[in-house]
Amino acid sequence: MMVDSLIFDLDGTLWDSRKTVADSWNIVIREDAEVKKELTVADLKATMGLRMHEIMERLFPYLSKEKRESLLEDLSKEELEHIRNYGGTLYPKVEETLSELAKTYQLFIVSNCQEGYIEAFYDAHGLEKYFQDFENPGRTGLSKGENIQLIIKRNNLQSPIYIGDTDGDREAAKYAGIPFVYASYGFGEVIDKDQIIEQFQDLLHMRLERG
Repeated sequence: MMVDSLIFDLDGTLWDSRKTVADSWNIVIREDAEVKKELTVADLKATMGLRMHEIMERLFPYLSKEKRESLLEDLSKEELEHIRNYGGTLYPKVEETLSELAKTYQLFIVSNCQEGYIEAFYDAHGLEKYFQDFENPGRTGLSKGENIQLIIKRNNLQSPIYIGDTDGDREAAKYAGIPFVYASYGFGEVIDKDQIIEQFQDLLHMRLERG
């Protein structure tokens, strides 16, 4: 069966926003006496694909749950503003490839991010016009697999696939019952994958179909 729609992860698949996020978080961290040290891009790489509460537990295990929650509010506010103003690093040929793919497929984003993050991505790079819909746990409180299912149901998709760069993305696609394409240029390592792309534009040359 030929594919009719593509659902994308965001971080590690469409762009790399780690430097922008680290810069914005460190603005907040410098003003907070309870946080022990500033963050690096490497620190953030180790958290890619996790949900926000999991990221906070990983990066700030010495803080109380209540403190992590209040800190997250401050970090998220600064992060979204920073992303809108400075954007991130799009992977090569992302916009050109999306433009071509949108002629054949419906395109969507499902990411494990906070509410407002995907909109900030759109604002920074002007890519909203290529996507039909998006979802994230910041809006729904659902897991990535459940959000993929929500996108499928909401848009009446018949034959979608999910493109991502981590094993969590593979698991989410499996949960949703759809094939997975591994973006090997991203942040994660995936052993069991249906198909693989080594650069984003490889999607233009693949025979996208479901078994």
